[in-house]
Amino acid sequence: MIDPVTRILLVEDDPDIAVPLQRALERVGHAVEAVGDGEQALARAAEAPPDLVVLDLGLPGIDGVTVCERLRRADARLPVLMLTARTGETDEVVGLGAGADDYVTKPFRLAALLARIDALLRRAAATAATGPPARVEANGVVVDGRARRAWCDGEELQLTPKQFDLLALLVARAGETVRREELMDEVWDVNWFGSTKTLDVQVSGLRRKLGDDAERPRRLATVRGVGYRFERG
Repeated sequence: MIDPVTRILLVEDDPDIAVPLQRALERVGHAVEAVGDGEQALARAAEAPPDLVVLDLGLPGIDGVTVCERLRRADARLPVLMLTARTGETDEVVGLGAGADDYVTKPFRLAALLARIDALLRRAAATAATGPPARVEANGVVVDGRARRAWCDGEELQLTPKQFDLLALLVARAGETVRREELMDEVWDVNWFGSTKTLDVQVSGLRRKLGDDAERPRRLATVRGVGYRFERG
């Protein structure tokens, strides 16, 4: 069960979504602050750092992608769940590329959204409790878990939190095929039951930052129907 004092910042300009969602989150024990635009979100996050942000993509003024990027610069480990009314793959990739850990497309089922939020909070708590992974290296990639920094061929990579976690796990197990289900369990949550499309989007973004080609990968290979493997080089 998630700690009842978990602080959630809800950033949603549509009251028909924000009001019932805030009530639902409070009913299950979270402390929720709701704001309606990006400027307020950034101000409140700076004044009272939350444990998780639920962030609408289509906000007035400063949009959700920009808000997410700025939140990430302030706190790389802050869990962010993006809400989007857009169903296109491009919008999903853009949101995750800005640093969101996961996304939910409107209209959504409340139970599914609450489960995603709990999964992100559990994963954040588990990471904090176990501490960072050791420094690992393979095929020109170095991952420093304590500093949460990574380099490829000597150049530092700018990774989202989930991209970092994926890379750290795959590099630590270089040469081994890691199953999709195991990646979701380790990087998201052991109780995850949703779609693994989020994993594909994150891997795609990670490949681009590694300069890899999905058809002829030098580092991050897809094992069809099984999972992914980081090549030893």
